[in-house]
Amino acid sequence: MSNKIILKAEDLDGYLTKEDNEELQQLDDLFKETMQYFDPVNKEKIIEGYDKMGKVMQEICKKHPAIKVYSFETDQQAQAEASCVISRLRDERTDHQEFMYYSQRAYEMLFRMAYVNQKTDKKGHIIVKTPVTFPVQNYAVHKIPDIDYKINNTVMCVMLRGALLPSMILSKEIQEYSSTGYLTPFALFKISRNDTKNENNMEYILDLDKSFFNLEQLNGKDLIFADPMNATGGSLVTVVKYLQNQGVKPKSIAFFNTISTLKGSIRVTRALENCTCYTLWVDPVMNEKAYIMPGLGDAGDRLNGMDKKEHPRNIIQLLADYGHNISSLYRSQMFEIERTVLG
Repeated sequence: MSNKIILKAEDLDGYLTKEDNEELQQLDDLFKETMQYFDPVNKEKIIEGYDKMGKVMQEICKKHPAIKVYSFETDQQAQAEASCVISRLRDERTDHQEFMYYSQRAYEMLFRMAYVNQKTDKKGHIIVKTPVTFPVQNYAVHKIPDIDYKINNTVMCVMLRGALLPSMILSKEIQEYSSTGYLTPFALFKISRNDTKNENNMEYILDLDKSFFNLEQLNGKDLIFADPMNATGGSLVTVVKYLQNQGVKPKSIAFFNTISTLKGSIRVTRALENCTCYTLWVDPVMNEKAYIMPGLGDAGDRLNGMDKKEHPRNIIQLLADYGHNISSLYRSQMFEIERTVLG
């Protein structure tokens, strides 16, 4: 018998208010107006349309303090970096290796926004033994923010495929900033959308038989979820609501996205208590299939390559396919994931 949990789209829409729906409809109208200039391309009108949508989204986000958008929260120089990274991730000409590189940059930026850039953090020190031994063994001292109190209670929760590498990147950042080299435990959830459905009747399926997690390890913890794309928010809400029904009470939830729709971010922060969404870029709308527009395509396939239907890769095969460079860089994270899956 199949052991699956299903969440329907109408369960999510209940978290949106009348004002939310009116504001989202305004963005939908602006995007449809802008799309008129996609073919033939009218660059001036497209720029004008996106400027309008950007200003509207920024004003809406001010009403939602739990939604942190990198391009709205940071200074002009950082915003320019975000624009460059997102533009390369969106570009259909960006190949697999480039997509991995820019995804890594995106999640390093998001980590800094969430954990490092606050001026109130006291300073810590890293003392490094260098290869220079003459006339004596040399050491160097480097100051870093002391953020142990933010990161040493975290568990990395992976919603598989596209979320695997971003989760490893965030875990690596935590390890590097921890004064003790803290390695996050991993919880692995097999969550998928039913792509035969449309946005208004979408279903999200949590397959417990292909998930690997310890409920006791999650209780009272700061749970971190990374997913390149947050379209509807359904995957995250499905997983967290299931955990809460099993008695898990997270201390906090942090959701990291390269791109999120405004609708998805609002749903998530309304549905889940003490949840903050960190996103590099916010997009205005979804199409009827619940794909983000303008979006960047299927981030999981662009990060990991496409599976053949008759030969889907499991988590260990996917780790092996990352290759030598990734395996070496995220060695500790890969060993921890293998331990979680293989026991």
